[in-house]
Amino acid sequence: MNKLWGAVMEINLERIINNIKAIQQFVGSEVEVIPIIKDNGYGTKLNNRLEVFQKTNIKMVGVAIVDEGIYLRERGYDGEIFILNQPLIAEIPAIAKYNLTAGIGAISFLSKLGRYPDLTFRIHMEIGSGMGRTGINPNRALEYLQEAEKYPNIIIEGIYTHFSSSDCDAEYTQAQIRSFNRALETAQAHLPNLKYIHCCNSAGLVNFPEAHFNAVRPGLLIYGYYPSEDLKNKITVKPSIKLKSKISFIKEVNPGTSISYGRSFITQRKTTVATVPLGYADGIRRALSNRGQVVINGQLAPIIGKVCMDCFMVDVTDLPDVKVEDDVYIWDNEKITVEDIATIYDTINYEVISTISERVVREFIPATNT
Repeated sequence: MNKLWGAVMEINLERIINNIKAIQQFVGSEVEVIPIIKDNGYGTKLNNRLEVFQKTNIKMVGVAIVDEGIYLRERGYDGEIFILNQPLIAEIPAIAKYNLTAGIGAISFLSKLGRYPDLTFRIHMEIGSGMGRTGINPNRALEYLQEAEKYPNIIIEGIYTHFSSSDCDAEYTQAQIRSFNRALETAQAHLPNLKYIHCCNSAGLVNFPEAHFNAVRPGLLIYGYYPSEDLKNKITVKPSIKLKSKISFIKEVNPGTSISYGRSFITQRKTTVATVPLGYADGIRRALSNRGQVVINGQLAPIIGKVCMDCFMVDVTDLPDVKVEDDVYIWDNEKITVEDIATIYDTINYEVISTISERVVREFIPATNT
């Protein structure tokens, strides 16, 4: 894609490396950090930059689905890969072929693995402690272990759960920890040398150090963003992602001119209008129409009219030096943050960064002396 006219997501690898190191320091050397790089690294395509994990001595990374694990293997990643979600039955052979470790939360699925006695499966036992999604009831942990013992080709290397509210509900999270601990006690009675015991997502690892066990699973935090504002006072990471495009067209219009679909914006003065080739097909929601701003040459400029599929318009009347091909930042982490965009969207910062489309070029700023 032509980056001159197309949009670019800038990913600062040095900041990501430093964020991982900050997390490692926070949890201590006895706790493994398992970076979560599902959805192509939350949309950054960090899964193409394996040197990040080499430079931070990462032993295992986490992804959501089997295909993401296969992609890493085919890119040459030789570390451990953990599949957070239980795979489909049809994917079972691929788990063994590509040496993937799968999270398995259904007792009935163990027998499906047992149908392949010539293949070895390394799995983590998923406990449903209160997320209301997947995982076995903690009270059925013994049943799970006894079923797994029927199949010599199944090796349980870990046990885990997922917090639903570690950023906003301490009481409920403490209840999840107690629930998980019941299952863990049962599991360790049968498997005293579990390699990985993990619960904590980004918010969990900061707010609940008692639940670090021997591994944590940060996602958003490694990219330099916080699940909630209060975490900023507890751990320091720096945002690593910027989203920008360029001005492709500038014109001056008279008062009373309608801008974009639906005539939702009518100019009240002689207005200089810049067109930016980035739209809702790229992940820039129509919610920014007549509400959002962008950064051009270090100054804020308002979005006017409805965001189109492939472009939007900006009032640059008060920026007299603006010209075609000037950079336009949707967020620059300073004057406009991802959280500012999320507020207008009425969503979370996770969704903002992970839904930028594939036609936006990912451009990596390499690490220097990190």
